[in-house]
Amino acid sequence: EVQLQASGGGLVQAGGSLRLSCAASGLIFDDYVIGWFRQAPGKEREGISCISTSDGRTHYEDSTQGRFTISSDNAKDTVYLQVNSLKPEDTAVYYCAAGRDFGLMVPYYYWGQGTLVTVSS
Repeated sequence: EVQLQASGGGLVQAGGSLRLSCAASGLIFDDYVIGWFRQAPGKEREGISCISTSDGRTHYEDSTQGRFTISSDNAKDTVYLQVNSLKPEDTAVYYCAAGRDFGLMVPYYYWGQGTLVTVSS
């Protein structure tokens, strides 16, 4: 059974930082692209970033404004999303997902349960 476990969310003040983790199991990790998405209250889900675990290619949406960094530790089957200079508008449930193609506007077949990030002003 494929599982993606997202963690690392919490309550943080504006300007603070968090490192989100996505631990994968039940799949051949470096066969997949891992993406991070988020859904704010009352808004549609949006893609943030993705990484190819086989070659390390990364992609960021313009909305990340250089504040987000994605990385992968293949020895641990885990992808991280470092989020700096957090803003109240970053408040959302953050999800990780696994797919076969590189990019954010492609099918993702496995999804984690999400981790809540709340940024206070």
